[in-house]
Amino acid sequence: MNRYFYIDGEGKQKGTFSPEELRKEHIKHDTLVWTQGLNEWKKAEEVSELQYLFQMETPNPQPKETYSQEQTFQQQAYTAKPPVPRNWLVESILVTILPFVLCGSILSLLGIIAIVYASQVESNYNRGDFANAETASNSAGRWTKITFWISVAWLILIVLAVVLTLVFAGSFIGLSDIFDNSFNTAMLKL
Repeated sequence: MNRYFYIDGEGKQKGTFSPEELRKEHIKHDTLVWTQGLNEWKKAEEVSELQYLFQMETPNPQPKETYSQEQTFQQQAYTAKPPVPRNWLVESILVTILPFVLCGSILSLLGIIAIVYASQVESNYNRGDFANAETASNSAGRWTKITFWISVAWLILIVLAVVLTLVFAGSFIGLSDIFDNSFNTAMLKL
C-alpha cells in the first residue's frame, strides 16, 4: 500500500498518508496527490488505488474545469522535484578512515554518524520525503565537519607531542650544549 502526499485547499503539501488516512483528510476528486512511482501530481480520482474513496459519493456533474495560466503554473511548480541535496558520503568516509589510519585517532570514528546520515539522503529523496532528505544532508555535513576538526586537532596534538619529546630528549642528550657552543663560536667570529 502506497503512502500519498496531497495539496490542500491553500496550496500546501501534506503527507504522507495511507488511502484510509486520506479518507479521513476529506480529500476531493480533484485534489492533487502524489506517491512514489508517479511522474507528476494527479487528481485523486485518476489514481486507481484511490478510486474506491469516491465510490460511495455521488459525483457532482460539473463542467470540465479550465485552468487559468496562473493555476497551470502552480501545478507545474508542484510537479517539479527539488534538487537532490548533497549527501556528504565521500567526505564522511574520508574523515572517518584517513585520521584513524594515519594517527590512530579513535575519535575519528565519530564519522560513522556522518556516514549513516549521508546514506539516508538519497533514499529519503527517492521516497519523495524531501524534507527528511534535506535534514539528513545537513546532519551528515555537520558530523563530517565535526569529525574533520577533531582529526585536525588530534594531528596538531601529535605534532606538538613529537616536537616537545624531541626538545625534552635533546636537553638530556646535551644537544643544547652543542648548539650553544656552535652559537658562541659563530658570535666570536663576528
